[in-house]
Amino acid sequence: MERRTHTLTVAATIAGLLVAGLSSTGCRQTTPSGAQTPAAAAHVTRYHCPMHPTYISDKQGDCPICGMRLVPMTETPTKPAQTDRTVAFYRSPMDPAIHSDKPAKDGMGMDFIPVYLDDLQPSEGSVGGRAVVTLTPERRSLLGVRSEEVRQMRIEKALRTVGRVVADERRLAHFHTKFEGTVEHLYVDYTGMYVKKGDPLLSIYSPELVATQQEYLLALRAQKQLGASSIASVAQGGANLLEAARQRLLQWDIRPQDIAEVERTGTVKRSFDLYADVSGYVVQKNVVHGMRVMPSDTLFDISDLSHLWVMADVYDIDIGAVHVGMPGEVTLSGVPGRVWRGTVTFIAPTMEEKTRTIKVRIEVANQDGVLKPDMFGDVWLRDDRGTGLVVPESAVVDTGDRKLVFLDHPDGSLEPREIETGIRIPAGYQVVKGLAKGDRVVTAANFLLDSESSLKAALSAISRSSAASPARDKR
Repeated sequence: MERRTHTLTVAATIAGLLVAGLSSTGCRQTTPSGAQTPAAAAHVTRYHCPMHPTYISDKQGDCPICGMRLVPMTETPTKPAQTDRTVAFYRSPMDPAIHSDKPAKDGMGMDFIPVYLDDLQPSEGSVGGRAVVTLTPERRSLLGVRSEEVRQMRIEKALRTVGRVVADERRLAHFHTKFEGTVEHLYVDYTGMYVKKGDPLLSIYSPELVATQQEYLLALRAQKQLGASSIASVAQGGANLLEAARQRLLQWDIRPQDIAEVERTGTVKRSFDLYADVSGYVVQKNVVHGMRVMPSDTLFDISDLSHLWVMADVYDIDIGAVHVGMPGEVTLSGVPGRVWRGTVTFIAPTMEEKTRTIKVRIEVANQDGVLKPDMFGDVWLRDDRGTGLVVPESAVVDTGDRKLVFLDHPDGSLEPREIETGIRIPAGYQVVKGLAKGDRVVTAANFLLDSESSLKAALSAISRSSAASPARDKR
């Protein structure tokens, strides 16, 4: 009997504890109406799209507009905000053409998004397909919007490319004889030898040269005999004959002092030396001892390498920044610290088919001979265009057919503005048209703003088209 009494006592105690627990729990979590108490509703977790913050959901998922993952946001319930904005209609988040004059849900259970009258008004200064965007400080901070002033600075385009050293074509000379002959001696007997103007190159024997010397000596004797004649025409004829023979020797590059020696000795010379008429290096030698040569034969190529050309390869995308007269610098990896400075003197009229580049010629001095033809070096072309307006590269939204920036106005509105850019420099883009000094442009979150601006302009266009034709209402 005592054991049964003990069991009933324990059961009664457990039942009392359960009833007390349930009563306590009900008092904490519910109200007589079944709603949550203020303590339970202090924090409500909702989710919104980082690309379209106006879309808010009470559960996790993807944004129905852009497909991005919704991120949580914590709100503290407050009194409904008083606003003067008037709702024009509510639109479907999936199809902006479907709208309703009162709050509704679409077939997927998503709430319609309110569209306000001020969003449908065309914005002043907006470009085609874009509208002015107005953001609260909280949304600016959430999107990470930053801006800075348009800068006025010195614009210098620095273009780096590669170039090849070549000989100056205007300082290249071909050496020929002007008569047939046989080479009896070579003074310049190897390629690469440096010769000065007036140095002997070779000694040559020519039957024509011998015959002309004989004619000259005969004309000299005749001139002496006929010069004393009382008949003027006879005396003049002897002088003319002598001058004709002399001119023939001079035209064959026989020096006046060599002719004077023939005249002084009265004997015919077997061979004559021929001399260099320019200074430079012998870059090609096509003659050997004992060779019979003709006037059409090129015996030597002599190149003056004290001034050289550097042929730089410039791609067509950069050719607009290159012009004749701009300075250029050349450096060699094998000669560190040395810079050769010159000027662009020529831009090729055609493009290289294989490399898709355009040749740009830079003339440089090479008095010490460090530069050699066919060397490769780094080329810097610097184009100083004075001062101008510059915006950071991150501020420009390139849509393909135009370039846009967003002006940050003091009232918080962000206005899209189409601009025309010039050359690109390390600090950003040169602004040719569309901005003024002192304007502030957005440098971060541009693409988010561009999406918002495009969406706002599209909604405005849909509203105008809906006003002109019956819209599909959600009933």
